[in-house]
Amino acid sequence: MQNIIPALAPVPIAVAPNGGRRTKADHPALPITPADLARTAAECLEAGAAMIHVHVRDQEQQHLLDADAYRQAIDAIRAEVGQRMVIQITSESLGQYGPEEQMEVVRAVRPEAVSLALREILPSDSGEAAFAEFLQWLKAEHVVPQFILYSPEEATKLDDLRKRGVVPFDEPPVLYVLGRYTKTQTSLPADLLPFLADGQPAFKRFMVCAFGRFEASCTVAAALFGGGLRVGFENNLFLPDGSTASRNSDLVATAASALKTLGITPMTGEDLRQDWATI
Repeated sequence: MQNIIPALAPVPIAVAPNGGRRTKADHPALPITPADLARTAAECLEAGAAMIHVHVRDQEQQHLLDADAYRQAIDAIRAEVGQRMVIQITSESLGQYGPEEQMEVVRAVRPEAVSLALREILPSDSGEAAFAEFLQWLKAEHVVPQFILYSPEEATKLDDLRKRGVVPFDEPPVLYVLGRYTKTQTSLPADLLPFLADGQPAFKRFMVCAFGRFEASCTVAAALFGGGLRVGFENNLFLPDGSTASRNSDLVATAASALKTLGITPMTGEDLRQDWATI
């Protein structure tokens, strides 16, 4: 097992409050509108979150990649929490958008941070040149990418791209996803181990997200290896005892409380911003 970074260092908690699939039919407190997202950001900031991962929706609550919708959401969140949280937008396609459309919305919004699913943004080697150009643009514009990795093989691919200079960041932030988006998916802490096994690339700035009621267990296990936590209604609606969380901030508070019990300090938004500034 890798010795990632010194134990018990401060780690960030991110909240992913809505995702692109669930609607208010799944949970009435799922944030959809800019006002919903702003209120959720404030609640989660108070509970211990350093970052909010934002999806926007159309009038039918369906997934959307749209620059104006993102600007409205970002403006509403900033009005509520100021600079105290990092705001990260998603480029997720959900099968609706191609790599060029994903990259174009990021260029139009120029957000503080963006998540990039490696398998979506670079589905084949033929797209490497455009991908490299886009990442150079991100670097020049000081937009922080976080690469979403669904398997150890994808982590190895990202590391190869970094070594070859296609990814122009020495220490790119990554998100390890423990499982898949299915109704019955329940992740377990052991699902993290293949990402951290000997021989796997050791990404200094990693976060973990998980599905189902053991979300907190999975993410707190990651924190013991120096990783950040991403929790929220995008992947999970349940508290560790199996009851339904009333709001996203309940999941953030559960994670923050567990960290503090273990002697781990949650990062602030400014802590995370300063750390990511050195990638």
